[in-house]
Amino acid sequence: MNENITLKIDNREISVPKGTTILEAARDMGIDIPTLCYMNLKDLCIKNAPASCRLCVVEVEGRKNLAPSCATRCENGMNVHTNTIRVLNARRTVLELMLSDHPSDCLVCAKSGNCELQSVAIKLGIREIPFEGEKTEFRVDLSPSIRRDATKCIYCRRCEMMCNEVQTVGALSAINRGFSSVVMPAFDQSLQDSECTFCGQCVAVCPVGALTELDHTNRLIKDLADPDKTVIVQTAPAVRAALGEEFALPAGTSVTGKMVAALRKLGFAKVFDTDFAADLTIMEEGTELLGRLGAFLNGDKSVKLPIITSCCPGWVNFFEKQFPDLLDMPSSARSPQQMFGSIAKTYWAEKMGIKRENLIVVSVMPCLAKKFECERDEFKTNGDPDVNYSISTRELAALIKQTNINFMQLEDEDFDAPLGESTGAAVIFGATGGVMEAALRTAYEIHTGKTLDNVNFEGVRGIENLKEATIDVDGFELKVAVAHGLGNARKLMNEIRAGKSKYHAIEIMACPGGCIGGGGQPLHHGDSSLLKARTRALYTEDSEKSLRKSHQNPYIISLYEEFLGKPMSERAHHLLHTCYFNRGKEIIEQ
Repeated sequence: MNENITLKIDNREISVPKGTTILEAARDMGIDIPTLCYMNLKDLCIKNAPASCRLCVVEVEGRKNLAPSCATRCENGMNVHTNTIRVLNARRTVLELMLSDHPSDCLVCAKSGNCELQSVAIKLGIREIPFEGEKTEFRVDLSPSIRRDATKCIYCRRCEMMCNEVQTVGALSAINRGFSSVVMPAFDQSLQDSECTFCGQCVAVCPVGALTELDHTNRLIKDLADPDKTVIVQTAPAVRAALGEEFALPAGTSVTGKMVAALRKLGFAKVFDTDFAADLTIMEEGTELLGRLGAFLNGDKSVKLPIITSCCPGWVNFFEKQFPDLLDMPSSARSPQQMFGSIAKTYWAEKMGIKRENLIVVSVMPCLAKKFECERDEFKTNGDPDVNYSISTRELAALIKQTNINFMQLEDEDFDAPLGESTGAAVIFGATGGVMEAALRTAYEIHTGKTLDNVNFEGVRGIENLKEATIDVDGFELKVAVAHGLGNARKLMNEIRAGKSKYHAIEIMACPGGCIGGGGQPLHHGDSSLLKARTRALYTEDSEKSLRKSHQNPYIISLYEEFLGKPMSERAHHLLHTCYFNRGKEIIEQ
């Protein structure tokens, strides 16, 4: 039984579980205490606030100094005051000092209007900065995915906690002391040269404009205006489950039809669906899984198991940099984004009579690592990328607003055929466990020749950090595991490295909840209820589809008959598969 603590906050009594912080207790009472460094990320395993910004200080009777409420645990008999003149003056002084060393370029800052520092300044009534002096300046670091401007860093250390504690990537750390303190890669490395995977979770938690996505909307506008270019778009499954939040719709509202209509109004020649390529991914990855399992069961000791999904570019970057000794474990199948681009610039372009160099393929993704993935050399033909560039869910929302499209009044429209047709198995790719479930639906039927009446594999669903299930495949016990978040992926990879893994297949997604919690989505701040709502939207769409197994997609069947031959054929391997590279130093944990 949990022990309860009784205390008073602003002369109101409250009883809370032992271990509760003053900040948490105050918020339970509806008392707003301003914060910048604090993140409510219990579901993502960040337990302790860094107490670095000092905006949340409160007065505790009997204590000489003001206490940071985010890091001070409640005690019996405590009497806390959150709104005394001493407290208000301390908060104002702290904020004024922050602003004295912060750029004043709000008009052109990417986070303007959505900046927490700006919001707190408004709340505290800061209208002038009384302190003048030296300002810190750092170079702007431009990677293919993320723009890092350390001059705007307020040393809240949220990104450091996310990168190190949740994702365990280790790309960001606090360096220097005193006035020069800042969070960045060690030795002032560029993100691209560091351990960074471009998952974008640092961007998702940054309260200011120090970390933002590399914006491609201006480039898109220029391409749409070019009469010599045919510009088409593909949209990831997770986008439709979160885009509505940018237009004040409740979390979990699927806006597929309105999203398609908005993209058409923006001027795209065709609006296609990455879900089509997700079905294609299952055909290739599922065949590869069955091939490895077949070889294993026939006594081939060289076969590499478990096979690991390769849909997530943040995850691919992670194992290339941190587990280069295990590059032969993941599936060689490209991600759905890259499969789509490859098919669009060969099969579809040929059918339409469009020259490759005149076709611009744009993707709308929940993920910032997708921007980096577009630029990988192995996904280019004579220097021309299969997918020219990617924009995030947030970028699409901003573009819709910028072009004065009334999103809420749009009538639902359908994707274009043939690259817009998909099954329910494809749409659940956006949630953790979805890729595994989609693969199981197809692999089971292809392997056994039997119809799978119940396609719902509940054992791989949910947002638990690690899930495992045993599937009876005609007498063979197939052991699978699912992880989301790179910290959880590391645990599974360490088991494989140590020769202790018991699984035949593993699905890994870099972001919390899978793609629905991607670094390019509307900000979720670790809210598990929001992630669950987005997940429900995808599974609802799956359940409403007439076809729910990837191998039933008639357009996928036609693609193989007309162009690819069969899964894992020579042409399919050339267009739909890839290889991996050692992109970092080998790190072996004892």
